[in-house]
Amino acid sequence: MTDQSMDEAVGEKEVGQLKFRGGTFMAALPLAFFVVWAIVLSVQGLITEQALVLGIVIGLGIGLLFCKSKWADYAQSLFSGMAQPVGVVAVIAWFWAGMFAKMLQTGGLVDGLIWFGFITNMSGGLFVGLTFVLAALFATAVGTGYGTVSAFGILMYPAGIALGADPVLMLAAILSGAVFGDNLAPVSDTTIVSATTQETDVPGVVRSRFKYSIIAAVPSLILFVIFGGGGSAENLAAVAQLKSQVSPNGLLLLIPFILVIFLALKGHHLLTSLTWGIIVSFFFILFAGVPLKEVLYIHMNNSGSPVVEGALIEGITGYFNMALLILFILAAAYLLEAAGTMEAIKAFFMKMINNVVRRAELTIFGIVAFLNVFITINTASEIAAAPFVRRLGKEYNIHPYRRANFLDTISSSLGYIFPWSAGVLLAWSTIKTAAQDFDFITVVNPSQVFPFVFQGWGLMIVMLIAALTGWGLRFQGKNGEAVKRKDLPNEGKELS
Repeated sequence: MTDQSMDEAVGEKEVGQLKFRGGTFMAALPLAFFVVWAIVLSVQGLITEQALVLGIVIGLGIGLLFCKSKWADYAQSLFSGMAQPVGVVAVIAWFWAGMFAKMLQTGGLVDGLIWFGFITNMSGGLFVGLTFVLAALFATAVGTGYGTVSAFGILMYPAGIALGADPVLMLAAILSGAVFGDNLAPVSDTTIVSATTQETDVPGVVRSRFKYSIIAAVPSLILFVIFGGGGSAENLAAVAQLKSQVSPNGLLLLIPFILVIFLALKGHHLLTSLTWGIIVSFFFILFAGVPLKEVLYIHMNNSGSPVVEGALIEGITGYFNMALLILFILAAAYLLEAAGTMEAIKAFFMKMINNVVRRAELTIFGIVAFLNVFITINTASEIAAAPFVRRLGKEYNIHPYRRANFLDTISSSLGYIFPWSAGVLLAWSTIKTAAQDFDFITVVNPSQVFPFVFQGWGLMIVMLIAALTGWGLRFQGKNGEAVKRKDLPNEGKELS
């Protein structure tokens, strides 16, 4: 293979500006098709990660048909987009985070937290408040809001109903806990995407984000305690049944969780922190009596084919579809760069913003919220919005931490608020499954829980106030540090 063909194979060939039939903005066709595809799937209740991957692939294929430049240049631009470091970093981080999350779940952390909820002897609104706290803790530990919704929906939701909790507020508390952890966890896919796409580090993002999360969490907890009661606490037999299914052993897995948080916040690389967490959790899992095959099991199935099972492989494979999705969306977004579309979009927003940073942040807020309305898997919407956030934020020298916070906080919130969002539909499906085992369970409709996801709404309000007032705004200094004020290229223009 010649050096030239080698460069083309690995995506290093330089291509000129792409031309499209219909003008520069036709380069946005693949991404636009993907958004419409996601909307249609959401309305039909058919949205899955695999279907989203198919949608972006079809969109890229349609874009090829409208490309006036050489099709080889179009293809080369796709490879260049996929080869961007931001995608590779996010994918690798997801795999490590997925393994760690599955290890904690396999060790029974959720059972331990639910056991703790039972021994407190709380009921009604107090139990709803406790559910919010425990769900937030679990979601922060494992980094998955969807996993939190599933785990707590199966056991904690029935327990709450049996102990006199309001069904709507009980489900809202679980969703709110998922919002908290999805937004704040260093190992969350949304946290990783928000940091890597804004070209910054995960620990710094988490430290800068904590103040927004806790300001929303405190009033949310109070509201859940005040309004969470109102049910009938008459199902003592059901409570006894649920208690028999959980034990405190899983609380040992809080130790590797705390270790990962400590190492990450001390400045260690995320992969280093997660690797130590996986190693330590492995020994605690074995100590708790969990069979080794629950962690890793390679064997022949009934048809004689080799099979790899266990927490480690499940943690990796759980992110395969999202890994493909981020690479394809990065490719679609890169077409906007290659065709000059991003420059045209930036010029439009720059004229509207007129060098007023608060307008820039409100624009970022609006773009992220708009995409989350239609792309109902929050990580996917975050990936789609990230290039716009990065481009606008860099133009006004807004610090990457601040950009990442707008990107993640809004996405994590709306992903568990709208009745058609994946998080809410998963919660609804989970409690319907639980209702098959517990006849006293009330199945809450997704539209009923919409106004009561207090953590989600609280974060949206906090970030809107931050954009309107400039609270927490930091610019990027000469060495990448966060500074309170930084002159823009156009001297003398308004900065706030």
